[in-house]
Amino acid sequence: MLDKDMFDTPCYVIDESVLKHNLEILKGVQERTGAKILLAQKAFSCYHLYPMIGQYLCGTACSGLFEAKLGYEEMGKENHVFSAAYRKNEIDEIIGYCGHIIFNSFSQLDKYRDKVLSAGKKIGLRINPEHSTQEGHEIYDPCSPRSRLGITLANFRKNDLRGVSGLHFHTLCEQNSDDLEATLEAVEEKFGDILGDMEWINLGGGHHITREDYDIPRLEKCIKHLQEKYGLEVFLEPGEAIALNAGYLVTEVLDITKNDMPIAILDTSAACHMPDVLEMPYRPPLFDSGLPDEKKFTYRLGSQTCLAGDSIGEYSFDSPLSIGDRLVFGDMAIYSMVKNNTFNGMPLPSIYLLKEDGSAQLLRSFGYDDFKCRL
Repeated sequence: MLDKDMFDTPCYVIDESVLKHNLEILKGVQERTGAKILLAQKAFSCYHLYPMIGQYLCGTACSGLFEAKLGYEEMGKENHVFSAAYRKNEIDEIIGYCGHIIFNSFSQLDKYRDKVLSAGKKIGLRINPEHSTQEGHEIYDPCSPRSRLGITLANFRKNDLRGVSGLHFHTLCEQNSDDLEATLEAVEEKFGDILGDMEWINLGGGHHITREDYDIPRLEKCIKHLQEKYGLEVFLEPGEAIALNAGYLVTEVLDITKNDMPIAILDTSAACHMPDVLEMPYRPPLFDSGLPDEKKFTYRLGSQTCLAGDSIGEYSFDSPLSIGDRLVFGDMAIYSMVKNNTFNGMPLPSIYLLKEDGSAQLLRSFGYDDFKCRL
């Protein structure tokens, strides 16, 4: 049980026991299928935990030079990279850190193909199966109209695959394996004639494998189908599934005001510390709370910042909030730490590890220099 009074606020707390539980589930998928699962660092880059994660998973997935270097240095296992386009002053270093280099276009392939092959590394192409399975979040849908991510069939040069050993697609976001199955049907319909010539396929991320209702047998059926029909080595690169529900954001009530309803001012910020609340948008889970008016006392929760819309949402409680109370938001290990910022001079939250024995370890704290040095 999390003791919310043992931390300085605001802070992120990574729950070691939940993280290990997720990793055990993913390890089971690997053992039963032979597929390789990589940590997508775009969702969770707390490298202090990479040695532990590396005991369960096969490596890391990167989106550019800095993530490639981080995965190489801190986990040191398989390292796959995809970028919509690579900078010529970074590509040599990226090739040095990564074993699989995935291109988003044939023009990028033409530009760097010989360089990658001469280094003995593997080349992949990202495809766009043009099969959207998402609803309501076009910003996260790589198959939306005019998407810049992945090569569509109309633009795919099937006779220009020298040195290409694999395909990659990433179309899901917090989805179940039925959506993967439907996407695979589209992939086979459009690109099935070249799958047999490939050595590997990367199914990308967005697989909510560690969620309670996730259909793991269906996922494993999809993996085995690709292995048995095409002889492919299969990779997956989930981010959220690895640290799903394994993190908290602990915050303190600084003041309580009123404007048509009670408003609690917190020492955390949606805009700064959990940007997806505004970007997605979504209502983050809050322990010991309910929907507006579900419980007796309802408050709007907001931040110290000057941004008028920096509101986390409306929540209800059994008892009135008081200045100095601690609140705990759930599922805050993913995307929060990698996307946070210091807008308005807001301090970055410290990062703690809640160990299995109930003790807390401070992994990182931040101060004025972290704000100043970004500018």
